[in-house]
Amino acid sequence: MPEYFYADRLFNALEREDPAPGMLLVAAPGMFSPEFARTVVLVLEHNSEQTVGVVLNRRSELAVANIMPEWAELMAAPQAVYVGGPVEPQAGIGVGVTKNGVELEGHPYFTRLANKLVHVDLGADPEALADELEGMRVYAGYSGWEQGQFDDEIQRGDWYIAPALPSDVIAPAGVDLWADVLRRQPMPLPLFATFPANIEDN
Repeated sequence: MPEYFYADRLFNALEREDPAPGMLLVAAPGMFSPEFARTVVLVLEHNSEQTVGVVLNRRSELAVANIMPEWAELMAAPQAVYVGGPVEPQAGIGVGVTKNGVELEGHPYFTRLANKLVHVDLGADPEALADELEGMRVYAGYSGWEQGQFDDEIQRGDWYIAPALPSDVIAPAGVDLWADVLRRQPMPLPLFATFPANIEDN
């Protein structure tokens, strides 16, 4: 099997968005890393030293109510902990979707990522945030890249960078988020939304 698929090289041929908080990293169809195959990563931080994000579509079997019961009512269904990445798996990271009209400038517990998308301070009193959130997720751990490593992966075509939608964070169970994000990108990327999860099955 060739090291890189045509689809991976295609990512390089398309016009690129710049990585930034609130953007998505969409794994190339030919990425077979067990940690990142068919993943969608929401970027939380990007600077000259590192890029940090959480994988949006890796749900664990652990219920939020079992470890953070005070936050459970704010969770979008399914109310499970999601696996944000392999770095510091014991660390909890909150990402939420705010209701219309919430003022984010100077908010003590929200850091704006994109339209209605916020990083939520899990040290807050969840009851105080209930009227401001449509829903949220809690992620165990995160994904991190040193800048040279991240740049190499982008140049190689491992990731496509796309804007995030609030619905990406609180997508219901059963949604193939990776395929859905590809379907809304410029042609010909929607064609790769049907790329099999296991190429040997095709």
